[in-house]
Amino acid sequence: MTTPSASQETSPEALKPQASPPDKPLPAQNARQLLKDLQERFPVFRDCQPLAIGIDKQLMARLPGLERKPLRIALGIHTHSLRYLKASEKAPGRVDLDGQPAGEITPEQRLHASELVKERLRKQAEQRKMQRQAEAQERQHAAKLGQLVEKFGRST
Repeated sequence: MTTPSASQETSPEALKPQASPPDKPLPAQNARQLLKDLQERFPVFRDCQPLAIGIDKQLMARLPGLERKPLRIALGIHTHSLRYLKASEKAPGRVDLDGQPAGEITPEQRLHASELVKERLRKQAEQRKMQRQAEAQERQHAAKLGQLVEKFGRST
């Protein structure tokens, strides 16, 4: 059996578990950055114009190396935004990556966008109402505590 030389001896640092290489960002994190990149590159994203059906295929063809999963997530984030849904209610039609007409928005699609907008606004109003109620309860609680301190507090 051979003894380890000075260069082969294990130092305390060598015994510590090695940090694993940084994990690949989650698809949702990649998707948010991808969406920002798409908004910088294509005005149709920045202006929230209704996108052509199959825009994902156009993007995959135009941007080689694009991963499908983050792209799908980015498109989902974009097309479910309130601004996009509002634009889809009123826009005359869909556009491709270059802003050229690329199909119509059906009455069913307009109705769906309108329903999503109404539901989102209703939920936001409900959340604001609940927040105001919670703040009012907190103020009432603080006032009651103040009254109790005044009534039962020891004065020195």
